[in-house]
Amino acid sequence: MSNKIYFNTPSRFSLKRSLVNVSTRLHHTLARKHAIKTAKNLLLTPVRLKVKNPEPKGLIRGKVACSQGQLITYTLGSGPIWLITHGWSGSTSQFYPLMEHIAQQGFTALAFDYAGHGESEGKFGHLPAFVEALDVMADSCDEIVGVVAHSMGSAALLESKHQKFQAAPLLLVAPVLNYLENLMQTVSRSGFSMKLFNAVISELEQEYQYPLQKINPQQHLLDRKSATIIVHDPEDKFANYSVSQDIVNCSPWVNLVTANSYGHSRIMKSQEVMDSFDSLSKK
Repeated sequence: MSNKIYFNTPSRFSLKRSLVNVSTRLHHTLARKHAIKTAKNLLLTPVRLKVKNPEPKGLIRGKVACSQGQLITYTLGSGPIWLITHGWSGSTSQFYPLMEHIAQQGFTALAFDYAGHGESEGKFGHLPAFVEALDVMADSCDEIVGVVAHSMGSAALLESKHQKFQAAPLLLVAPVLNYLENLMQTVSRSGFSMKLFNAVISELEQEYQYPLQKINPQQHLLDRKSATIIVHDPEDKFANYSVSQDIVNCSPWVNLVTANSYGHSRIMKSQEVMDSFDSLSKK
């Protein structure tokens, strides 16, 4: 979803939000096909993030093909593979500090940019495409000993049924575990026509044979029986900390590490994330 909507969801009355609602409903009524095409461009086009983290020495770029185009991969270090996946409108560069830490601990840090993100090809981004990309990445490499995921990347990881992920320890950073609820509330608060939004979703469901209602990262995490650490800031504005708390209270396999004053993105290079990786990798 466009950052203009995803990262701008005021709860109080907004004239702009009301105008968005009226204009998108009218557009859908008068020119359905054009409205859906326009909405797809707005809702499914991520921002190509430019992060100022310095590129690690020895970083190797590669390519892996998927239906959305060539995905750019980034490899650092040697040894067993930890796969790293960013979130919506993110990029691998956000994880450069963690990749250096992983490599220093004797592992290979393997990351990639989703289609429409970072340096990868493609224009659109959405959860079914994220899941497909994760499965393609898993097929492209040898055994994966662990996975690090941020934000929407966590939801995609938990949605994936790939065998290489099922027993792997997970480090989930600011995860969006109530993905479906979060998505619907976000679009609704933006003022965007829900009828037009559902029309866009319907096209994606048909294209990927991926019904929206089957998405349930929370339940998938509860069903897992492998070590998982969630690192989350209670003040995170985009991923609900209380949902992470609820998961921990219901599963003996999941631990929560609270990281204060980082927000949703800066937490990715926090000491809490580094320490949590060390804890999982030693297990």
